[in-house]
Amino acid sequence: MHTYTFSQLTEETLKTLVTLNEKHIAPEAWEKMQIALTAEECRRLEDIKSTLYRRHLVVMNEVTLWARAIYPMLVLAEHGHIQAWSGVPLKASYLTFELEGEADGALAPAIGGRIQPPYLIVNEAKRGIHAPDPQFQLYGEMLAAAWLNWEKKTKPEQEIFGCYTVNDSWTFVRGVVSDIETDKPMFTIEFSPVYNGIWDAEQIVQLLKFIVAKHLEE
Repeated sequence: MHTYTFSQLTEETLKTLVTLNEKHIAPEAWEKMQIALTAEECRRLEDIKSTLYRRHLVVMNEVTLWARAIYPMLVLAEHGHIQAWSGVPLKASYLTFELEGEADGALAPAIGGRIQPPYLIVNEAKRGIHAPDPQFQLYGEMLAAAWLNWEKKTKPEQEIFGCYTVNDSWTFVRGVVSDIETDKPMFTIEFSPVYNGIWDAEQIVQLLKFIVAKHLEE
């Protein structure tokens, strides 16, 4: 059985491992996946945005951009035992292939301070000519997270959310993994519009809160 790291994954490779079913849904559908912010959350979000205005985010190094523009917004979606995490190790063993590596971030439950299988994965696009495609790297991370959730609770379909960021822009992905115990699982994917991390910051956090609330309901 071959093991793939997330950075190795391409569209061609993924299509040999799973049946990809990529869909576009109207922006209005994503607008319904939002929960309003409290007054305190609005204040905290304005503090985050105030540190980003007039900054040269395009040339800011990846670690600084993550610390200033991405992770603080994940923290705003925390609720109860649901926490934001950085540097999340993931490993999955499907029937015909294995996936392993580390996701840049996630929203996931915590028990005794230990991370549990995540249900939102965040991939920050790396820079450089030879940097991996963030979209297909995210697909692999979502597949790994879905498998970990399936291992814990073997539902026939595993819903998993993901997001990849390019500078301060966010694109969300809703995925459903089915036929997990077959030679070639089905991976159905739906994309959100692209959100700007400053001008659309409220919508981003509202969507993150919706994902957390959906998980807690389940």
